[in-house]
Amino acid sequence: MYRHFEDEIGVSTRPVATDQSVAALVPIMAIVLIAFLIIGLALPVLPLHIHDHLGFGAFIVGLVTGSQFGASLLSRVSAGRYADRRGSKRAVIIGLLTAIAAGLFYIVSLDFVGAPKVAVMILLLGRALFGSAESFLITGAVNWGLVLVGVNNAGRVIAWVGMAMFAALAVGAPLGVVLYSAGGFAAVAVATTLIPAATILFVALLSSVPPQVGAKPLLRTVAAAVWLPGLGSALSTLGFGAIIAFGSLLAAQRGWSPIWLVFTVFAILLVAARLLFGHVPDRIGGARVALVCVLIEAAGLALIGFAPNSAMAAAGAALTGFGYSLVYPGLGVEAVRRAPAASRGLAMGTYTVFLDVALGFGSPALGLIGSRFGLATTFIVSALIALGAATVALRLLFRDSFDRRKPCLTSS
Repeated sequence: MYRHFEDEIGVSTRPVATDQSVAALVPIMAIVLIAFLIIGLALPVLPLHIHDHLGFGAFIVGLVTGSQFGASLLSRVSAGRYADRRGSKRAVIIGLLTAIAAGLFYIVSLDFVGAPKVAVMILLLGRALFGSAESFLITGAVNWGLVLVGVNNAGRVIAWVGMAMFAALAVGAPLGVVLYSAGGFAAVAVATTLIPAATILFVALLSSVPPQVGAKPLLRTVAAAVWLPGLGSALSTLGFGAIIAFGSLLAAQRGWSPIWLVFTVFAILLVAARLLFGHVPDRIGGARVALVCVLIEAAGLALIGFAPNSAMAAAGAALTGFGYSLVYPGLGVEAVRRAPAASRGLAMGTYTVFLDVALGFGSPALGLIGSRFGLATTFIVSALIALGAATVALRLLFRDSFDRRKPCLTSS
């Protein structure tokens, strides 16, 4: 099926050499690594700031955290179209400029700590701007990588760009705690404004790639090609949402130290797995890889929920990070290979919309569950929901198997 599709759109089936693809992706990964420090800085401390200094509970923490992904949901398709039509470099620069504006909202919110409702509304707006920034950054970066190394390396592109993102989050989380301890949320807010400004200077030095040529299909055509992989991605992503929204709160509630342990272990294992195995979905199939990995992810989430101590929680985070590492790129391979060549930016944007839906609506929903039944329950529920992604991967595998048999059945 894939070979027929690639012949139809005129894409070469010959893979780019590994050393060439790695060299081409390094600058793109560097952009993502630097830019996403801004999100990593706030991950462990924003929930604490909202809870401890503004006095709000788990639902508001989930709402503010999830607002970033809600805004990403609204901007993701536009970011994909912009990258396809105007070029990936421009999309990345737009994302960085939006991130600077978001950091300024963080700074402004500090003037209203005495009026918590006003402060949290400003933080909501800031997080929403970060959501739009993230849309343009990631969609632009992935599209940039796909143009440079080709669709046959889609799994590597998605995995490695995501690896750079999570490496930044892993480094940013403890760095954010250090800044928060030294200068409060103000130090974090200033850093999130300055880092993307510096990154623009680096992006300006890179050569741009031309926009994709060819007829641009309708959104519904692209959505029809990617909806099933997108659904699987959404179901597997709620566990990630639980970790970023409630991991530090669970650690603080149970007296585990350091409070960023769960998230950082998750991110380290995710980065390591993508570095070592990011090419595997391209070689053996994205759905097959996603099926195995989502089962590992679900086991890790359940272990966090039932963990009696920080060591067990860290073990659960390690399993979750390793499992989740290749679910998103594995299903992303399925999405990209089913999409028209001239609209891969739109395809990635549409595919990632499903992730945004899961995090934008799932984080507040998990917050309600956590408020009613305890924070540990959010991880157990996420584990059960993640298992749904296994059924999606199975359906993709059966569909591909049927498509491969179809010509034989027809000819007989």
